[in-house]
Amino acid sequence: MMRVFENLIIIGTSHIAKQSLLEVERVIREEKPEVVALELDKARYYSLVTKEKRKAGLRELRVIGVKGFVFAKFGEYIEKKLGKSVGISPGDEMLKAAEIATEIKAKIALIDQKIEITLKNFSKEITWKEKYRFAEDIIKGIFSKKNRMIIDLNKVPEKELIEQLLKTTKKRYPNFYKVLVTDRNKYMAKRLDGLMKNYTKIVAVVGAGHEEEIIEEIKRIRDV
Repeated sequence: MMRVFENLIIIGTSHIAKQSLLEVERVIREEKPEVVALELDKARYYSLVTKEKRKAGLRELRVIGVKGFVFAKFGEYIEKKLGKSVGISPGDEMLKAAEIATEIKAKIALIDQKIEITLKNFSKEITWKEKYRFAEDIIKGIFSKKNRMIIDLNKVPEKELIEQLLKTTKKRYPNFYKVLVTDRNKYMAKRLDGLMKNYTKIVAVVGAGHEEEIIEEIKRIRDV
């Protein structure tokens, strides 16, 4: 999915969908932006490029907290498992975007908040109620066939489905949503606003579902 606001083009991707790889390459080649902005921080970008797996030491564990560490490992496991089923490694669309950016001599901007800050905030703000709900929803998902959704992992989910999932997440897990979506969208919007003032065209590659809120946040920053 693609959204355009002034001189900014935002591509919403699925981190394990072949469709996202193709769309990222097509848009960047066609638009030839001055800057390709990625929903990554330096640490995650380095890990993707070098294929080096970061190991969390005692010091890092103290910084991000146990809940943040467990969440990061759980998310990493799920993404890898799903990615393996479709032959795509999580983050391949980001690598493709960086590859094409280098090819067309565009600058690469890393616009996401540091992962350590996000995970630290996750550990600090996630409530026991949300943790119990999360466990409850996982158990229901495993044992209940009711309301199960069939999703094609090779494609980015439809806008309506993404909006419904985000709405449900925001309602059932308000702090989870704030830390992982709202706070990061505000951070990325601020970074993109700065880029938009200094370059004529930017293509940003972010996870599907971030596009609309980022644009609305840029408008708020500018008081549009």
